Formats: sequence, C-alpha cells, structure tokens
Amino acid sequence: MSAEDTPHRIFDRALLAQRRQRVAALAQDYDFLLARVADDLAERLAIVRRTFPLAANIGAHHGLVSRAIAGIAGVETIIDVDATPELLTRCPGLRVVADEEALPFGDASLDLVVSGLSLQLVNDLPGALVQMRRALKPDGLFLGALLGGATLRELREAWLAAEAELTGGASPRVAPFADVRDMGSLLQRAGFALPVVDSDTVKVTYADPLALMREVKAMGGSNMLSARGRVPVTRGLLLRAAEIYAERFAAADGRVPATYEILTLTAWAPDESQPKPLRPGSAQTRLADALGVKETKLKE
Repeated sequence: MSAEDTPHRIFDRALLAQRRQRVAALAQDYDFLLARVADDLAERLAIVRRTFPLAANIGAHHGLVSRAIAGIAGVETIIDVDATPELLTRCPGLRVVADEEALPFGDASLDLVVSGLSLQLVNDLPGALVQMRRALKPDGLFLGALLGGATLRELREAWLAAEAELTGGASPRVAPFADVRDMGSLLQRAGFALPVVDSDTVKVTYADPLALMREVKAMGGSNMLSARGRVPVTRGLLLRAAEIYAERFAAADGRVPATYEILTLTAWAPDESQPKPLRPGSAQTRLADALGVKETKLKE
C-alpha cells in the first residue's frame, strides 16, 4: 500500500479500546441506542425469506444485536467479533477477538454480516466494507447501522462556541460522521450490489448538558479523535460549554435535547441471480402510455 492509499488516522483506536474496556462491565446500562438498532435490524432481517447458515456480527459490543437476530427463522450460527475481550465475554455464542479493520474471515465464507453502531469509529471504512463484501458468499447479505453526521450536533456547536470564546480557537471534540450520500457511494465503491441507505433521527433529552456528557463517557464514546487537544479540559471551559448548550437548546422545563442520527445500510454481495438494470433504450412501453397522458415533444 502506498502512502497515498493509507487511510487518514481519524480515530485513536488504542484509546477507544481502553475506554471500551473500562466501561464493559456496565455496557448493558447504557445501550439504549444499540437496543434500538438491534430491534430494527431484527425486523428488517425477519422479512428476508432466506436461510443464513453462518453469520458474523462485526463490532459486536456485548452481543445485543446477536441476541436480537438469533431467534429469527433462517439465522443459524452467529459469530460475534469485537476488539475488546471484556465486551466479548458478555456475548452469547461463538466469539472472535478481532478489529473491524482486520477481519479474520476467508473469501465467500459467510452468508450474513451484521454490524451495529461500530463502523462509524473505524479509520478505513471503505476498506472495512470491502473486507465484509469479500467475506460474503455470492448473494450474501450485509445489514448494518452506524451513527450519521447529525449525531451530537448540539454538543459539537456548544464546544466550538465555548472554546472560541475562552481560548480563541477550537480543537475537535465530536467525531465527524458520514451522511446518507457518502454511505451509498461507499457501498458501491466496495463492490456491493443493490445498496440502500436510510436515516433515522433520534431525539433524547437529558436533565442538563453534563448529564449528556456523562452518558457519552459511560458509553465509551468520549473524544478519541487523533487530532484532539492533549491539554486537559479546564473546569471553566467545561462549564461554559454546558452553559452555551443550555442557552441555545434547552426546553422550557430546562431539559436539553441531543440528536442521534442512525444510518441503516442494506446491501448484497453480487450474484448473477440478482436483478439487473435494463440497458438504455430497451423499454417496450412508453412512459406516456403508462401514465395515461399525451406525449409532447420538446421544442428544439
């Protein structure tokens, strides 16, 4: 791999692993977003009339997604994959310690790949998607969810304003996440067929901004950006960020909202049996006839 092909190290993955290790024992107490994703992925999978003898849950966390899909007809063996051993011990079945960016599966070895709220924190997302596509058998299914670009936008705005006011500058504190259009393009670039991406915005309220920050920390989601400032946050900066957050976003009762955007991805490993787009000019019926309207030619 050339220097130009090396992905930019947005996240400090070693720090992320340390933080997840510290919060592993309480993972089930702060998994409301993952629980929502697990239920949604299970519902989507339930309408797919297929058999999936071997599935992998990439970035399994403590196995919540695997528990949700295990009872669905057609899903047989599930392998939980996570880089944090302390989390994997809480997973229900087969377990493999591995990073999302270095998957241990051979080509065309899996029937189904799922992933819940993990891929937004990899440095080489295109590379991770390529690995998952290669690991799928032809016509195998990828079903995943990750945080989108609107996630914690209020918190990002408050921190930027507080630092600009108190220090004259700003350091990155909230991760940059992908948007719907980005993900559709990435799935196509990774070689997936029939990609679909949709967005769900979740609004959660907290007693105050500090309560939100404590929950983000408890989820292991505190600032792990490689470009983060190395100087500890002062009490004054923290309180000012909380003040700005409340000033700009608090409701009449004093509670503050936080936005979480969840992008859900559905795509298939290519196979000859899948529907193909018709070549241009091959239509047998005019659109005007189908709509029951008169066709009018455009003027030159």
